[in-house]
Amino acid sequence: MIETDMLYAYVKKQDWLKETANNIILRIIKGDFGQVYASRESLHELYYVSKEEAVSTDELISRGAAITAIQSLTFLETTLEIDLLALVLMRQYGFTSIFDAYYAATALNQVEDHTIISTDKVFDCIPGLIRIDPRKI
Repeated sequence: MIETDMLYAYVKKQDWLKETANNIILRIIKGDFGQVYASRESLHELYYVSKEEAVSTDELISRGAAITAIQSLTFLETTLEIDLLALVLMRQYGFTSIFDAYYAATALNQVEDHTIISTDKVFDCIPGLIRIDPRKI
């Protein structure tokens, strides 16, 4: 599963992770990782982060379209189990971001190998969840 930091860096003109994101997305498109997943909550986070950066609605639509068009990337919908697990993870591990909690819950609940590609070390504290830093792929 890929976390939003990579997806967001991919659609931005400039980002400290832009080169890494482009390489990872290219490898996803080529099928190097097989089927890769992302949470549909990524699109919500994309909206909030883009609005904080004063991105126009047209640019936001373009970014959403670019992300959802990535071949071999499937967006997983939330379920009641994921909603509740995300809230429990927030309480149990002190997550301050509901989005991070959703990504962790999704990886634990719907991704067979429980692996998440992310630079965010917040995921390291959750037993059973495997975080891979994309800069090391």
